[in-house]
Amino acid sequence: MTKAWDAVVIGAGPAGLMAAEELGRAGHRVLVAEAKPSVARKLLMAGKSGLNLTKDEPFEQLIAQYGEAAEWLAPMICAFDAQAVQDWAQGLGSELFTGSTGRVFPKVMKASPLLRAWLARLDGYGTRIRTRWRWTGWEGTALAFDTPDGPQRIQTGAVVLALGGASWVRLGSDGTWAPLLQEKAVETAPFKPANAGLLVEWSSHMEPQVGQPLKGIALQAGPLSSRGEAVISERGLEGGGIYSVCAAVRDGADLSMDLLPDLEAAEIARRLSRPRGKASFSNHLRKVLNLGPARTALLQEFGRPLPQEPEALARRIKALPVRHAGLRPMDEAISTAGGVCRNALDEGLMLKQISGTFCAGEMLDWEAPTGGYLLTACLATGRWAGRAAADYLASAATR
Repeated sequence: MTKAWDAVVIGAGPAGLMAAEELGRAGHRVLVAEAKPSVARKLLMAGKSGLNLTKDEPFEQLIAQYGEAAEWLAPMICAFDAQAVQDWAQGLGSELFTGSTGRVFPKVMKASPLLRAWLARLDGYGTRIRTRWRWTGWEGTALAFDTPDGPQRIQTGAVVLALGGASWVRLGSDGTWAPLLQEKAVETAPFKPANAGLLVEWSSHMEPQVGQPLKGIALQAGPLSSRGEAVISERGLEGGGIYSVCAAVRDGADLSMDLLPDLEAAEIARRLSRPRGKASFSNHLRKVLNLGPARTALLQEFGRPLPQEPEALARRIKALPVRHAGLRPMDEAISTAGGVCRNALDEGLMLKQISGTFCAGEMLDWEAPTGGYLLTACLATGRWAGRAAADYLASAATR
């Protein structure tokens, strides 16, 4: 056993690294333990398609994306909002740009340069990172780890757990920490997939549409709606539009698709009433509504038998029921809901049952859509927990 470390951060994703940054800035000796062979694997994977750091929008719009957890997370995200995320990234040397929808990216569109600069900053604070260190719980008051050099036991003044949710196991978020906390009487909510694709058993006529984007649609599931895009995949429907409403679908709400959200039903019916002549039904739809092949195929897939009356068909086009087989498996989801409950934590994200142990990131019970919201909350809660842990150590030093 050693007391060489003032604090130990377990999990080297964005939340854990941000907690380590705050502790290091406060002058504490910090060890970061990561079970995988390298750090921030999920961040690097997300960066392959363009690292969406945050969403540049007013705080009221930003915080509303966190649903039931908005009130809980509000102080943390207010203290590290979209502008603060941008300032932080620019402070690490990243040049940023904001897209037409407000999503913020590094100009290089990758995570690796930002991560390298971040790790260099942590190294400057004296923070040390150990990979292939898997946390296995506690032995008495000591943290226990399985490491390449055998079992390690560490006593420390403060701990920040940033262990992720239960999706993308190969990247490190496996949820195996939950039983360890439950043994300590920490209240946790069951994991559920979030930001997950939809499973659809397509008929053969959909094969030519696989890979095609769905633009100009709207989706509705329970209280959630979206104007985001989707993609027809071999196994179903993917994309931000689907992810935005999947929480309601997961909880049992019916899903409908508006194929022409910019037109009222009356206008669609008027156009459908135009003489068809010798044109086929598909050509008639193409001419009067400009649905395009993908949306026309979906109308045929989900809408048959199609009503012949223009008014009834217009209603079907405006609220096409999407038949599906549920969400993709949890390990294929981008993120998860569930985790450590709000009631298990104090205002500084310290576990009420385990003094000096803080939690941050996706292991907390919140969810949000893609578009920068996930990373913003991970950074904000990591910063909050790191500062609270630093305050805890300072208070302990005076006792």
